[in-house]
Amino acid sequence: MTEATGIVGEFLSLKEETDADILTMQCGDFYEFFAEDAELVAEELDLKVSQKSSHGSSYPMAGVPVDDLTPYVSALVERGYRVAVADQHETADGHAREITRVVTPGTHLETGDAAAQYLAAVVRQSGRDGDSYGLAFADVTTGRFQVTQLDDADPGAVLTELYTFAPAEVLPGPDLRNDDDFLDALSERSDAAVSLHASESFAPGRARHRVREQFGAETLSSVGIADDDAAVAAAGAVLSYVEETGVGTLAAVTRLQAYGAREHVALDATTQRNLELTETMQGGKSGSLFDTVDHTATAAGGRLLRRWLQRPRRDRGELHRRQSSVAALTREAMARETIRETLSDAYDLERLASRATSGSADARDLRAAQETLALLPKVADAVEQTERLAESPLANALSGADREAAAELATELDAALVEDPPGTVTQGGLFRRGYDDSLDEIIDDHESALEWLETLPDREKERTGITHLSVDRNKTDGYYIQVGKSETDRVPEAYEEIKTLKNSKRYTIPELDEKERAVLRLEERRHEMEYDLFEELREQVAEHATLMQDVGRTLAEIDALASLAVHAVENDWTRPDVTDGEELSIEAGRHPVVEQTTEFVPNDLYLDRDRQFLVVTGPNMSGKSTYMRQAALITLLAQAGSFVPARDATVGLVDGIYTRVGALDELAQGRSTFMVEMQELSNILHSATEDSLVILDEVGRGTATFDGISIAWAATEYLHNEVRAKTLFATHYHELTTLADHLERVENVHVAVAGEPESAGEDGVTFLRTVRDGPTDRSYGIHVADMAGVPGPVVDRSQEVLDRLREEKAIEARGSGGAGTTQAVFDLSSGTFGGGDGGEPTSADGGAADAVDDDHLTDRFGEDAEDVLSALSGLDVNETPPVELMATVQQWQDELDEA
Repeated sequence: MTEATGIVGEFLSLKEETDADILTMQCGDFYEFFAEDAELVAEELDLKVSQKSSHGSSYPMAGVPVDDLTPYVSALVERGYRVAVADQHETADGHAREITRVVTPGTHLETGDAAAQYLAAVVRQSGRDGDSYGLAFADVTTGRFQVTQLDDADPGAVLTELYTFAPAEVLPGPDLRNDDDFLDALSERSDAAVSLHASESFAPGRARHRVREQFGAETLSSVGIADDDAAVAAAGAVLSYVEETGVGTLAAVTRLQAYGAREHVALDATTQRNLELTETMQGGKSGSLFDTVDHTATAAGGRLLRRWLQRPRRDRGELHRRQSSVAALTREAMARETIRETLSDAYDLERLASRATSGSADARDLRAAQETLALLPKVADAVEQTERLAESPLANALSGADREAAAELATELDAALVEDPPGTVTQGGLFRRGYDDSLDEIIDDHESALEWLETLPDREKERTGITHLSVDRNKTDGYYIQVGKSETDRVPEAYEEIKTLKNSKRYTIPELDEKERAVLRLEERRHEMEYDLFEELREQVAEHATLMQDVGRTLAEIDALASLAVHAVENDWTRPDVTDGEELSIEAGRHPVVEQTTEFVPNDLYLDRDRQFLVVTGPNMSGKSTYMRQAALITLLAQAGSFVPARDATVGLVDGIYTRVGALDELAQGRSTFMVEMQELSNILHSATEDSLVILDEVGRGTATFDGISIAWAATEYLHNEVRAKTLFATHYHELTTLADHLERVENVHVAVAGEPESAGEDGVTFLRTVRDGPTDRSYGIHVADMAGVPGPVVDRSQEVLDRLREEKAIEARGSGGAGTTQAVFDLSSGTFGGGDGGEPTSADGGAADAVDDDHLTDRFGEDAEDVLSALSGLDVNETPPVELMATVQQWQDELDEA
C-alpha cells in the first residue's frame, strides 16, 4: 500500500509516537479514527465506518463530534483500552496537531462510578532478609495518594492489598513484569489492566527525586518512609506515569499518606469474598455488607464507608472517636436528619478539585463546587447548635476544613457564575452581570444588537403590511427575512432574495447584513472574553484544590458516620466495647445481612484465652455458617467503628480475620475444589496469629473420609497448640468433638434441633437456630435431603439403610427389573462380601471367599488372633480419636501379618 499523506498520514505518524492502543485525532469539529483504529472502535462502539482516500489508497475512517468525545473515550477505557487524544491548534500556517493526553483505566477522570478508581504500582526488591514489596495507590479522580512497604513478605500479602484497593490499572515494576506466576495470580484476583511503564521511572534515585519534587523535600521523613526504597520507587513510578499521560491532575495530588499493615486488620481476598463485604459470592452488590449498611447521601461518603469496611482499624483511639460520634448521632434524630438532608445536595468535591486542576472542569462543575462549599456552614451549624453533637468527636471532624476560606471561595464563585450555566464554556452565557466591567459592556452591546434583531419582524410587518414574515438564522444563510409565497409580491425592492423554498422565500436587507456582522463580532469577542475569564477562574479554583479536598473529606466523614447511626437506630444495633483484651463476648448476636430478610434467632458467643477454640456441630441448613460469619462480621464492624447487631458485645482487638468457607471449584485454573481448600487452609495456618480470629467452615470434606478427618484433626491441634488464635470450626466429623476432652481450650457447641430425624413430614425435626454448649448427638442429613425435595423413595430407602447400619445388620442390595434382592455384608478385615442369609460368601471380584469367623481366624493366625479380637471387643470406636483408631488398626494388621 502506498504511504499515506495528508490527514491520514499525519494520523499514522502520530500513532507511531504513542504506545496507546487507540488514537483519536481532532479534525475541525470532529475527532477521527483511521485505519485499524477506526475498525476497532466501530466494532466496540457501533460506529459507522466510511472510507478516506489518501494518495491513491483508501483507509477506514470513523468519527465523533468534538463535544461528544468524552463518553466514547470512557467506553473504550472501561473496556481496558489506552486511548491517546491528539488535539488541533491554530498555527501561522494553518492547523497543527499533537498528542495532548493518553487516557488509561487508571487515569480516567470522567468515570461515572462513585467508587474509588486507583492507579497502582508494585515493586519487588530482593534482599538478604527476603523480598520487600512497595505499593503506591493514586486515585487521580480525588487526589488521594497512599503508599506502603511490605518487608519480608510473600506475593499473597501483596495480592491481598491489590484486591482490597481494586485498582483499575497496575504498573508492575521491572522485577515483576516478567514474573508470570505473579501476573497470572493478579489476573485471577483482579480486573485491573496491566500496563508497562518505563523501567527508569522505578529507579530509586529518579523516583525519590520525583516524590520530593511533588510533595516536598522532607515529606518522606515526616511520613516515615525515607528508608523504604521499594515504596518510594512505586510512588515515583505512579507520579511519572500520571505526568506522562498528560491528564493534568498532579496539582491535586498534594498529600502523601503512608500506611502500615499493622494499622489495619488483615483481610485477605478469600475472607473478603467469603464475608461478602462489598459483593456477594454470586458477584452482585445487593446483599453485601456494604450494600446493607450504606445509607450515605454522597458519593464520597459511600467511598469512605466502603474503605472503613475493607480496612478495619486496630487503633482503639480512632475506633472510640468514630463510635462516640455514631452514638451522639443516634441520640439526636432531628440534627442527624438535618445533616443528611443538607448533604443530599452535595457534589463530589474531591473529584471536582481534580477536574479543576486538570483543566477539564466546566462552569457547571464550578457551580457544583460553589454549592457544595456553601453546605459546610450549614452542616457545622447543625453539629455545633446541638449540645450532644457539639461535645462529641463529631465536632472535631469539622476542624479538618478551613470554613472561612471555604466560605470565601463559595462567595467568589457565586458572584462570578450564573445560577444555571451552560454545559459548554465556549459559547458564552457563563458570568453574572457585574463580574467584569469590560465583559458587561460587550454583553450590553451584544444584547442590544440581539434586541434589534428580535424586534425587526414587527417593524417590517408594520412597514410592509406583510403578515407572514419572520427573521431567523442558520449556519448557511446567516440572518434572513422569510416571507410566505402568498405575499412575496408585496416585498419591497430593498429586499434581496437569497433562497427560494417550497412555501416561502428568504431575503436580506443592508441593515440586516450590517447588524449581523456586528452581532457576530460581538459574539466572538464575548465568547473569547468569557472563555478567558473562565480559564482564569478555573485556575483560581485549582489553586484551592487542597481546600476543596479538605471540605470534601470532612463532609464525607460526617456522611459515613451518619450512615452508621441511621443503620444502628433502624436495626437496634448496640455500641460494642472494644478492648485490648482477649475476650470476644457477644450477647444475642445477629447476622447484619441475614436479619434484613428473615426473622432472625439471636445467639450468644463467648471466646477468650481459656475458651479459645469452638467446635461447632449440627445439621446442614441449621445455621452453623451464619453463626460463625456473624461472629466475624460483628468483630469487623466493631473495628470499623460501627455499632453491631447484638444486645451487648465486647470485642478484643484482632490483627486479622481469616475464613475458609466452601471453596469454589476452580478447575478452569487447573485447581480442584480440594486443592483450593487446602491452599486456603495453608494460608490461614501460616498467616494467623494468637491475636487473630479464624473461621473454618468444614475442612477436609473434599477428600476421602479418613484423609479428611486426619487433616481436620491435625489442623485443630495446630491452631490450638501453635497458632492459638480464637477459632470457630464447623464440622460434620463428629470425631473432632472428642478433642474437647483432650485439649484444654477446645469447647463444643451445637445448633439445637427439636424432634427426631426419623419422623417424617410436619412431625419431623425443627431447626431451632439456637446454639448451645456441647456436641450434637447425631447427623440430620437424610432430613435435610427430604427438605431439599429429594424423591420420597430415596429418602425412605436412605432411612432404612441408616437404621441397618446403626444396628450392624446386613443391607439388602436391591436390583432392578424384578430380580429380587441380595443381602451383602462387607468385611473390612478381608476385603470381601459375605452373604447376609448364610449363603456362600463372595469376594469383591465375585469369587468364593472363606467364611469369616473366630475359628477361621484362630486356625489361620493362631493365638495372636485371639488377642486382636479381645482388644477389638474392648475398643469404643465412638470415643477413640480417628488418628489413634487408625494407628491401632495398623498395629493389629502388623501383628496378624507376623503371625
